[in-house]
Amino acid sequence: MLNYYVKATEALKSLRTDQDGVVSFEYIIVAACIIGAVSAAFGTGATGAIGTALTSGITTITTAFTAAV
Repeated sequence: MLNYYVKATEALKSLRTDQDGVVSFEYIIVAACIIGAVSAAFGTGATGAIGTALTSGITTITTAFTAAV
């Protein structure tokens, strides 16, 4: 158990001093912000403003296509 603790501690120390670890952490933060922005725009389901507009647009296109065929 102590061996795993030492390995985890050393990994965290190297991550703290490693610039590549900082970049990876920044990517995680940016990904979380993008996910938040997309969920705010689309809503958690298809109930957001953009989701409603896309749903009605697809319905209109499908209706027009069905009528043309």
